[in-house]
Amino acid sequence: MGLKCGIVGLPNVGKSTLFNALTSAKALAANYPFATKEPNLGVIVVPDKRLDELARLIDPQKILPTTIEILDIAGLIKGASKGEGLGNQFLANIREVDAIIHVVRCFANDNVIHVDGSVDPVRDKEIIDLELIFKDLEGIDKRIDRQKKIAKSGSKDDQRIVEVLEYLKSHLESGKPARSFEREDQDEGVFREMMLLTDKPILYVCNVDEASSIKGNEYTERFKESIKDENAEIILISAGIEAEIAELDSLEDRQAFLAEMGLDEPGVNKLIRAAYHLLNLITYITAGVKEVRAWTVTRGTLAPQAAGVIHTDFEKGFIRAEVIKYADFVHYGSEAAVKEAGKMSVEGKEYTVQDGDIMHFRFNV
Repeated sequence: MGLKCGIVGLPNVGKSTLFNALTSAKALAANYPFATKEPNLGVIVVPDKRLDELARLIDPQKILPTTIEILDIAGLIKGASKGEGLGNQFLANIREVDAIIHVVRCFANDNVIHVDGSVDPVRDKEIIDLELIFKDLEGIDKRIDRQKKIAKSGSKDDQRIVEVLEYLKSHLESGKPARSFEREDQDEGVFREMMLLTDKPILYVCNVDEASSIKGNEYTERFKESIKDENAEIILISAGIEAEIAELDSLEDRQAFLAEMGLDEPGVNKLIRAAYHLLNLITYITAGVKEVRAWTVTRGTLAPQAAGVIHTDFEKGFIRAEVIKYADFVHYGSEAAVKEAGKMSVEGKEYTVQDGDIMHFRFNV
């Protein structure tokens, strides 16, 4: 399944620096607003040590990790919902992503100007929240008008939807995003249909200075307090450190640099794990001499649908799935040894795929 995350934030908070560090693309990172006038699309390879371990045991021709697409969206400003700056374009770019990575500046540096003159991540977040809320309110008003016409001659369910939408409008008008609005399961279809900007899953990235990359600072503490009631993830990353890591060619140099910084892994790893958790994603693996490959599915996916990620024919003609747990494969050292030990299971259409499952699908079309 394709996964696309959009990086948003005010100008000069470190979006493009982070984007460059996370992906193979090289967006312009300059010390002035609107350095990124067009959205840049890059790809993050999802690091997975399980693939490396399986490759060591199997010695395949290829190793194919899964990836996440990252869209670097130019900085929003006040009035974006009314077209200020490049507002209409920005908001359209946000609408097409699966999740939002909201970068807030949590470092002081007189050499890097701030569009509002001072460092205040809570204020910065509120500026972008309000612009997205204003845009959502436009869509809500139109939907309420349309739903009221339907409800005049419709069922009680149609009338209830009007009530839900009006409650949602009040919620947004109070400055709260749609993602924090409590709703019934039966209303999820209405929310999906509206594609509200503030209903998208969100990951907050506090861009900090090097000294604050582990424990944070006064800015990050204030910011954490401000989002405690939101259904959102938050991580600390120093875009500057990530940029330096990206410039190093060898794994040994990167590991030595991380050790010197007191870090156990690059920030990109934390970001990807947070994005997976946010979107409720897991990875299953196919493994053979031709390739060891990772596949991304939503947690709770059944075996036939997981097979369909590889090819639609696999789902249509699904017969069964042969499943080996990763820990068993590593313990016994090969597929043959796992089978001999009786540790491979044969699962049917109702099997729920688990993270790290090594799967082989049998199908007939």
